[in-house]
Amino acid sequence: MIEPKVAIVHDYLNQMGGAERVVGVLHKMFPDAPIYTTIAAREKLLPELQDASIRTTWMQRIPRIQSRFKLFFWLFPFAVRSMDLSGYDIVISSSSAYAKGLIKGKNSVHLCYCHAPMRFAWDFDGYMRESGLPRWLLAAVKACTLPLRSWDRRNSRKVDRIIANSTVVKDRIKRFYGVDAPVVYPPVQIERFAVADEPPDEYYLVVSRLVSYKRIDLAVEACTATGRKLIVIGDGDDRRRLEALAGPSVVFLGRRSDEEVVRYLQRCQALLFPGLEDFGIVPLEANGCGRPVIAFQAGGALDTIVPDQNGLYFEEQTVTSLVRALERFEAKAWDPAAIRRHAEKYNERIFAERLLDYLDRAVKLRSS
Repeated sequence: MIEPKVAIVHDYLNQMGGAERVVGVLHKMFPDAPIYTTIAAREKLLPELQDASIRTTWMQRIPRIQSRFKLFFWLFPFAVRSMDLSGYDIVISSSSAYAKGLIKGKNSVHLCYCHAPMRFAWDFDGYMRESGLPRWLLAAVKACTLPLRSWDRRNSRKVDRIIANSTVVKDRIKRFYGVDAPVVYPPVQIERFAVADEPPDEYYLVVSRLVSYKRIDLAVEACTATGRKLIVIGDGDDRRRLEALAGPSVVFLGRRSDEEVVRYLQRCQALLFPGLEDFGIVPLEANGCGRPVIAFQAGGALDTIVPDQNGLYFEEQTVTSLVRALERFEAKAWDPAAIRRHAEKYNERIFAERLLDYLDRAVKLRSS
């Protein structure tokens, strides 16, 4: 039997987060499949993607595209549609923006693993908060999102099967696209993590891209106001503003290797997760190290945090609400072994089995 030809498509590989780790797992599942993407920063690729065949579009040649890619939002749909995918039997897209708009071959199957409906189009104000752009420019750019929404909605209905990465994303897909999508939680590379033998140190931790919608400012301000030690790992456009908000108890370490991140996760009091995320893999990585999470009570955290077992919620995105959660957290005892067992439910094997099951169904439906 001839093996089907598979291609993987991702929006862009110029930043490394949870969505890119999913691409790494897809590459592990289909090691011979090339990865198509609009632009890539090869120096930022995750270790699991270093040996992948990555194929970028003409956008890669635009001057300063890596640092100003958000301003070129209107070009990405054209770049995605310029990808030649006609020779593939199966196309798997990993998309939080444009990848679902690809043009597949006439008889091929397109399965889209949707991290979120395009945040830029459907939640412009939240996505561009604290962007630093002039008000007139923001207004002009926002007006351009209306045709982008229409393009996004049309393309979502051409996909053979859309998979949501969380319950909240499933709800958004239904609301924005009118499509009922099943949920497959993203994979956690649980073998990368272990519970430390030593007790935790006296610091809280943030591991995140530093962009405004992730609300890292709440963690910075809460720990600054109370004198609690906070370590922030990650980099991004919002770093300068966050550093201006921070007091002496807050330390910014920038980007760190995976091995260093694991060590910091193992020894923290808790991971702080203050944004409204579509899912969020880092909280489960912290749980894999036996450490609890203090998360805003919304979004993907609702699928992964069991209060008083592997973490706590704070109810409002305010400094006051987060400080109260910190106080509740410090009054409790936590069981690292139980926290670790919780994280093991989200391992790569379960993700791969469920994704392959939905892919098999889509292929059979297409051929029937």
